[in-house]
Amino acid sequence: MDTELAGKVVVVTGASRGIGLAIVRALAAEGAQVVAGVRSSNADLESLDVQVVTGDLATPEGPGLLVEAAVAAHGRLDVLVNNIGGVRPRLDGFAAVSDDDWLWAFATNLMPAVRATRAALPHLLASAPSSVVTISSVNAVLADPAVIDYSAAKAALSNFSKSLSREVGPLGVRVNTISPGPVATDLWLGGGGVAETIAARTGHSSAEVAAGAAADSATGRFTRPDEVADLVVLLAGSRAWNATGIDIRIDGGLVTTL
Repeated sequence: MDTELAGKVVVVTGASRGIGLAIVRALAAEGAQVVAGVRSSNADLESLDVQVVTGDLATPEGPGLLVEAAVAAHGRLDVLVNNIGGVRPRLDGFAAVSDDDWLWAFATNLMPAVRATRAALPHLLASAPSSVVTISSVNAVLADPAVIDYSAAKAALSNFSKSLSREVGPLGVRVNTISPGPVATDLWLGGGGVAETIAARTGHSSAEVAAGAAADSATGRFTRPDEVADLVVLLAGSRAWNATGIDIRIDGGLVTTL
């Protein structure tokens, strides 16, 4: 299946590991010229034929500098993939979530995408038809008090993307989101991840916590990063050119509502 991504210039944020690294691999395999935005590089990323740009994408200037580096190197931008994000379980209840906690959640999960999209949009308009694909979360619709600030930030991210799709769709820029449930990455399964954090509080092992989370879905397993990456390729490429303002949920049937 020809996605017509060969030669396209693609910026991916949060690209060093997990879902982001899988996205970079998938897009590079399609022949795209990938610019990977990371806080710090690593051997896995440097083994790929991609441009790596280091910087702090949580700062106001970080996303813009990444976009500038991509355009300076390649002269254009065709696709932006917003992937940066993070979660800190809040296990002491709403009253314990401070203003700083709320600001961190929005600074990590919403504002990097807003800033990267703002910086990228003039270039995406110039190269239209073009695409923005943003990684949101099932928690945008699946409210969970244990991640109350993360859920609110992801809901804002999905709403931002939907609203923007209405503005720029007529100009040839498609804007879509992908909402994974639990994914088999360090964010959930690594040291200091969600499973380990919850396990330390509940007395269960991190493996038991992860197994319980997986059992909540119809398929009984976590999503793999490469499965999310395949959806990014679909939305970024030419096979879904009339898809804009949509959200594709990949959660193994975790969310049971329509």
